Amino acid sequence: MTEIASNQGALNIARRNMVEYQIRCCKVLEPELLDMLDSMPREDYVPADVRSLAYMEGHVPIACNQEMFSPLQEASIMQKLNLQGHERILEIGTGTGYLTTLLAMHSAEVTSCELHAELTEVARKNLSDHGIENATTIRINAMNAEEVTNHAHIATDYDVIVIGASLNAVPEHLTALLAENAQMIAFIGKNPVVTLTHTQKSTTSHIETAMCETLLQNMEALPQKREFIF
Repeated sequence: MTEIASNQGALNIARRNMVEYQIRCCKVLEPELLDMLDSMPREDYVPADVRSLAYMEGHVPIACNQEMFSPLQEASIMQKLNLQGHERILEIGTGTGYLTTLLAMHSAEVTSCELHAELTEVARKNLSDHGIENATTIRINAMNAEEVTNHAHIATDYDVIVIGASLNAVPEHLTALLAENAQMIAFIGKNPVVTLTHTQKSTTSHIETAMCETLLQNMEALPQKREFIF
């Protein structure tokens, strides 16, 4: 029991250090967001064998050869979106559900798409364990336009779309799901240089802002271009 308490105490200290020395010092300063990150046990969303890495500034490996966002990426996304509580959000790439949880706590509804069955179930359990009732995780290849169009849980007119892997460009079938005056977060480019990008849609334009350069895994299961052989 003492060892468990000691380990949890160390994780609590690591969480506070993450907030102070990885996030606050990088100009993420919104008080409510910082308080939430300081109280949310990120270690609960990390596989047991790498739990000690939950608060490092890097990408924690998870099942299916995937990885979590870094804490700074998560915090930067949340600060930029500046959610007001009424938003309908579509997330592409649930992972273990940590960012899904943060989004759900600040919005009306989250639909999160995950390619891998194992991660879909892990995320559902994590969301349930933390009392998140306004997020739905579905197993789907969101890069497949036909699957997205035909899925009963995916609608249109989302106020926010968050895409959790790097792409050369956002597919048209996803941008078509944005409502007027909506926002999109995407990671655009090719490794080793990927740009975390925020897009604000209005009735007349799309205003795209490059937030920072970073690293992130490439999107999986992209459609293959057909080549004609003569």
